[in-house]
Amino acid sequence: MTARAAASRAPATIEIPGPAGALEGAIDLGAGSAAATAVLCHPHPLRQGTMTNKVVTTLARAFARLGADAVRFNFRGVGGSAGTFADGVGERDDALAVVSWCRERWPGRRLYLGGFSFGAAIAAAIAARVEPAGLVTVAPPVRLLPADFVAPSCPWLLIHGEADDVVPAKPVLEWCATLPAPPSVVLLPGVGHFFHGRLPALTEAVHAHFGADFGSEASGAA
Repeated sequence: MTARAAASRAPATIEIPGPAGALEGAIDLGAGSAAATAVLCHPHPLRQGTMTNKVVTTLARAFARLGADAVRFNFRGVGGSAGTFADGVGERDDALAVVSWCRERWPGRRLYLGGFSFGAAIAAAIAARVEPAGLVTVAPPVRLLPADFVAPSCPWLLIHGEADDVVPAKPVLEWCATLPAPPSVVLLPGVGHFFHGRLPALTEAVHAHFGADFGSEASGAA
């Protein structure tokens, strides 16, 4: 099956046991026999963030085109997921539960982790504990990271719009510079927080950064 055909398939709906009850999810199936899994976290639950957010679905499809099964899920209290918003602490536990579920379901696969906005902060916060093969954070609000944050040692891609007025890029880039091993940064000129009209740039960045892991170049995975 080609990458394009895989990307056109309807996502499979799933239910994942979570610490506050069942979590609603979906899997964007990878091309061919998947060698990896990607877990992707959505924006703030109290600001209409869901697993169907266009940035999250773009990331999922980007990984699916590379050959990973991409798992999106709703945090507690969102959509069909049980529970109520837990100020980021419970949402980190939700993400950890999804990672554990994926590793039990597909043992031996490489696992990638990512998210957008609030979801990027959740992904970054658990990355050192989860030890993924790679991390992608899109417009991460670093002020939401826990006080005991530990930077991951895995390959890390950070994508940000230079014109982001929700999570301004400058403080994020300054924070990155303080890390012992800063992420690889893709700063997109003229792009705002929601990547209106620039979603393909997300796919290009993911493929350029992680394509070699799948034996693919960005052009071949498109």
